[in-house]
Order: sequence, then structure tokens, then C-alpha cells
Amino acid sequence: MRASGQARASRRDWGWHPLRADWATRVVEQAPVRAGDLVLDLGAGDGALTRPLLDAGARVLAVELHPGRAAALRRRFADAPVTVVTHDLAELRLPRRPFRVVASPPYQLSTRLVRTLLGTDRLLSADLVLQRSAAARLADEPPGGRHARRYLLGVGQAVPRHAFRPPPRVDSAVLQVRRR
Repeated sequence: MRASGQARASRRDWGWHPLRADWATRVVEQAPVRAGDLVLDLGAGDGALTRPLLDAGARVLAVELHPGRAAALRRRFADAPVTVVTHDLAELRLPRRPFRVVASPPYQLSTRLVRTLLGTDRLLSADLVLQRSAAARLADEPPGGRHARRYLLGVGQAVPRHAFRPPPRVDSAVLQVRRR
């Protein structure tokens, strides 16, 4: 097997499926990101969403657990308004000022991450690329929290398997979280 084939197999084994650049741009275009907004890219990976967020004028906080990918993000965006944090999303601490989220986080953290985001009153919006069935479930029955009533959840655009490299085995969709 060629080295590139081994790398692809490893990505599939990790469950890491980065968005293709054209689809990352589509996701950001559908999000209500404005110039100057602080936007969290959770599970930033190789920065597929970070680039179009910067193009939209956002200040980006890119959170990535994998130290190699985090270092690559720091190099790639060294001259841009990007702060890269190497941190586990399962232990995420949210900013103390208003923020938005545009992210394609690990699917296994979907419910926990949405619960964390709905637990603050500083979230302005979130657009999360999730497994389609999880997005539908979370939109129908948002996880609790005292601030959850402040937000509306819905399923936005479908994100087909071919929007990722390598393609995952499941379909995806954007879970949209908006303030009421």
C-alpha cells in the first residue's frame, strides 16, 4: 500500500473527515458571520473553515486537540487574526464575550458540545456540521440547560458525503442554533 493510502486509512480510523474547501465556503456563507465577529472553529483540523471565516472578516479562535494539526494551523495562519488553542473539546471553556461558532466537530461530541453551547447566554449563533441524524435529533430535542430557551435549533443545509475527504460513512447536515 502506498503511503498516501495509509494516511487515508488512518484518517478514516481516526474518524477525521475534513471538509473540502468549496463546502467549507458554503457552510460559512450560510452562517450569519459579520466582519469583526469572534468565531470559534471547534475541531479546526487543517483550517478548512478557518480560511473562509477569515475571508468573511471574522476573528477566529481555532480549537484543535491534535498537536501536529494545531502547529500546522499556527504556521498557516501566522499573519492572520487567528488564535490556535490545543485543547480537548470535551473540556471546552467558552469565551467571556459574545461569540459565534462555525465548526465541523468530531461527531462523537455532538450532544455534549451542543449542551455546552446552549449553557451560555453569550452564544450569538452556531452552525455545526454534524451527522445528519444527530442534527435532526438535537433540533427536535435540544439538550437542557438554563439558557436553552434562548435559542432556536434547526437543520440547515445538507452536507453530502463527497463534501469531505475522505468521505464518511454517514450523511451530514448543518445544525443551526440562533438566538430567539
